[in-house]
Amino acid sequence: MVGAPDVKPTKIEHHSPHLDGNPVFTISDEIGSPDTTYTMASINSNGDLRSPGDPPDKKINDADAEKQPLSGKKEEKWYLTLAQVAVPFFIAGCGTIGAGLVLGKVRDWDVFVNVSAIFVLVPSLSGLKGNLDMCLASRLSTQANLGNMESGKEVISMVVGNISLVQVQAIVAATVVSMFAIVVNTITDRTFNGSYVLLLIACAVFTATTTCFVLDFVMVLVIYGSHKFKVNPDNVATPLAASIGDIVSNTVLAVTAQYMYEQIKISLWQPITLMCVYYSLLPLWVFVVYRNKYTKKVLTTGWTPVISALFISGIGGIVLDQAVDHFRGYEVFQPIVNGIGGNLVCVQSSRLATYLHQTAIPGVLPDGTRLLEWPWKTLFFGTAAAKVARMLLMLAVSGQIVFMIVADVVYQGFVTIQVPFGITYVCCALLQVMVLLYLAYVLVHYMWKKKKDPDNAAIPYLTALGDLLGSVFLGLAFVILSMFGLEYGNNVPDRN
Repeated sequence: MVGAPDVKPTKIEHHSPHLDGNPVFTISDEIGSPDTTYTMASINSNGDLRSPGDPPDKKINDADAEKQPLSGKKEEKWYLTLAQVAVPFFIAGCGTIGAGLVLGKVRDWDVFVNVSAIFVLVPSLSGLKGNLDMCLASRLSTQANLGNMESGKEVISMVVGNISLVQVQAIVAATVVSMFAIVVNTITDRTFNGSYVLLLIACAVFTATTTCFVLDFVMVLVIYGSHKFKVNPDNVATPLAASIGDIVSNTVLAVTAQYMYEQIKISLWQPITLMCVYYSLLPLWVFVVYRNKYTKKVLTTGWTPVISALFISGIGGIVLDQAVDHFRGYEVFQPIVNGIGGNLVCVQSSRLATYLHQTAIPGVLPDGTRLLEWPWKTLFFGTAAAKVARMLLMLAVSGQIVFMIVADVVYQGFVTIQVPFGITYVCCALLQVMVLLYLAYVLVHYMWKKKKDPDNAAIPYLTALGDLLGSVFLGLAFVILSMFGLEYGNNVPDRN
């Protein structure tokens, strides 16, 4: 046992021999992982601790890698996985279409015209909602798959702690991202308006906390219901978190910003009061999180991914702010590209994290798993992750075609999509998803190797990168099309 790398056990108990004749030990490690039982067969020839139940010195060939289950001890049938992912995926698509149409509708409102920093907030707040709620969904899905949702008392404790944690993260992160938007707006417009500062902070905090609070309860019900009905929550929870959240987040932000914009012309007491209420509640949420065993550790260690992701999404917001001034219709399709890419990569990330929690100990990768793999093996053939990645890529292509046409019809009133635009749009969306799925494989395994929980750390980076890559790729598509006179909507009269 001394030879196990990166594992510092605090307690080793010897039990009666296992059925195979090997002595049984129970180990509790220093990072608070649940007690795990290992036999001597769980130690390979190099002295490395391996997954419980694996035969000694088990070798997995590349040709057999896809046969290894990715989400539990019993492998899911491919058609069940596809059905479980496809249904919430297309529901999520409706949400992203709605989010894009909301932006297309409100882009001419006074607050969006006069306070351009609002556009910088849009991807950041949508990404923040995705980061926090998807992390919650991923954490609870892992707990459900590990069998920790059988006790009603434990479920309540888990839910209260996680919802309180999201409120803390939402208040702090929304404040940070609003300050980022203010700095960007000051630099680009070369003006500073104190009342707009209050407006942006108040709107960001209210939008983040309200949408997260509502969506958290939806997520809890979805995950608990999925667990009870024997449906893998990793497949359904994260897409639904994003689907409802995108349209709710954009709607709440637009309505709140327009209302505050009208009020600050008269008095500043409303945004100031709103900020005082939320900041006074912050210590209460911190106290609840700190006293909860499920979230105490995340309170002190889970900030770097969330804050870093905000700035990554913020760069995507700058791209959005510039693109809406030059390309009509960009704001309609940008939430769709970003939302779908984020939904799909979060499914893969959540499944990979659950697989690692079930089959390995922190700091040690499962046998036959390499930190860096060729993109072909992670996306198409050669690893256990490839089977699900292929399904997600097929959903990305088919879904984007459907969502693109539906959004166009609803926005314009009839089909205006031209073939060059459709091909370019689908290609940029597919490229975004391929990059994200490969990054998910590398990032999740890297964080596990570094003893960081991917459920908390991977998704914020991936969704933020999805926002940035989606915004940039879509912007490049619009630029290329404009060079050939094939801009979106050039065959319909200008709405202005």
